[in-house]
Formats: sequence, structure tokens, C-alpha cells
Amino acid sequence: MFGAVVVGIGIAGSVRIRDLLNPLLSSPSESLKLQGFVSRRNLDQYNGVKQMSLEEALQSLEVHAAFICTDNQNHEQSVRNFLEAGKHVLVEYPMVLSAQAAHELFQLAEQKGKVLHVEHIELLTEEFKQLKKEVADKELVEGILHFTGGPLDEQKSGFPSFSGIARITWLVDLFGSLSVTSASIEENQEKKYCKLTADFTTADNRPLTWIEERAPGLKREKKVKFTFKSGVLDTLPPTPRAAVGPFMQDENLFARKLLGQVSKEDLTAEKKRILHCIDLAEKIKQCCRH
Repeated sequence: MFGAVVVGIGIAGSVRIRDLLNPLLSSPSESLKLQGFVSRRNLDQYNGVKQMSLEEALQSLEVHAAFICTDNQNHEQSVRNFLEAGKHVLVEYPMVLSAQAAHELFQLAEQKGKVLHVEHIELLTEEFKQLKKEVADKELVEGILHFTGGPLDEQKSGFPSFSGIARITWLVDLFGSLSVTSASIEENQEKKYCKLTADFTTADNRPLTWIEERAPGLKREKKVKFTFKSGVLDTLPPTPRAAVGPFMQDENLFARKLLGQVSKEDLTAEKKRILHCIDLAEKIKQCCRH
């Protein structure tokens, strides 16, 4: 059994506590045992789970793994603290808010011999799984992915290329390694409006554009227009309801890693994808800032 602690009791942290308390029968998640949670708020207990101080969680011999569900700006220090204390770590995306920090933390995890798992539930949704089936074996001509949603606090969430890294991850998982050709950002702080536009090319020089647009009242949705030699895909395919939610799927994957059930090849490929996406986010930020 691996004792676990959840750090941060927002929406994601609450879901993590729920899933850790109710693991799927006969699944790897049954090897995880929730020992407590850490929060800046003084809650004493939550859903019958006791609150621990950060120091208790770091020092406890009963805590082997930490689920980091704090504001994005706090991810880096939280991950570093738990890795240095010899704990395995699962962290919500974006893992950190700079490429340098991401590379450093993966190196630290390797030095400590611990699992550093970055949650990417956007790849585990039925919506994405169906889209991937639609795209498979088709030859891309050009494509656009346009995301809209409500405003974010950049101080807490990071630059839009990091807070929106799920969209970069979609494009990389669908079309392989990408290069940034240009990026720009349009902002109106008074109206809380932000529009990031990033242009990529694929390994075989096909253009892709990602637009991340946020403002009060904007509906949270994704629009795609992928043009292939065989035709155009301009609506996301209808999706069935998942038997297992993406957070639970992610928890199972983390548990499988702790149990040594994920191949070295798969771990290497996943790490390469994560770092590639963070490097792209960094490049986009630099293009916009300069």
C-alpha cells in the first residue's frame, strides 16, 4: 500500500479525495490509501479525512505519495518539496510555469528514484479519444484548434500558453512533434479579455494554429477545423458517456507506475511529450513577450 496525501482542496483536490476514498474494485488504485490532506484553510477534516500540516505530510513515514492540486503558481515548490522529501508525486497540469523548472524537476525525480506523474486528463476524455480515432491515418493539410472560456488570473494560473497547455497536448498527441513559427497575444485587462494565437508546423511542415480566447461570458468549448487530403473535420465527434471518469483513469495510471506496471518505453515517451509541450509553451510565451 502507498499512503497518499492531497495538497489543495479546490475542485480538483476534492475530486481526488473522493476517488481515493472510493477506488475502483480490483484496480491499481486500491494500492493507494489516503492518509490526509494539506490546505491553507483551517478545515480540521474534510469528508472524514484529517487535515495535516505541510511539515507533517513531508515528514510522515506513512505518506509515500502526494497529489498536488494547488494553484498553478505553487506547483513547482510543492513538487520540489515532496520529491526532496523522498515522496512520489502526481501534479495537475500545467506541471510548472517554466520549461527550465520542468526539466529540473524530472531530473530531481530520477535522482531520488521517485515517480513524477503529470496529470493530463484531457487525453483521457471520451471526447479526445473519439477525435483521435477520427484523425488516425489521415494526412493533414492544415488545422485550427480554437478554445474559449472564462477569464483566468494570470498571477495564479500562469501565462496562457501554460494554463492552456492541455490544447498544446491535444495537438502534439494528434499530430506529433511541433515547432512554433509565431505567436501573439491580444489583451484588454479592463474587460478581462485575452486572446492568444500560436502558429505551429508539424514535422512534415503542415501548418497548425491554436487560439486560446478568454473573457467573461465566453462559453467553455473547443472548435476544430482540421483539413485532410481526404476531407475536412470541423465538428468534434459525439461521445458516449465514460464508464470511468478521467480523474480515476489518471489515478489508476499513477498507481500502475508506483506498482512498476508501466514499461520504461512508455514512461520515456510520456516524459518526452510532456517536456516537448512545456518547451512549446515557453517558446510561445517568449514570442508574445518580445
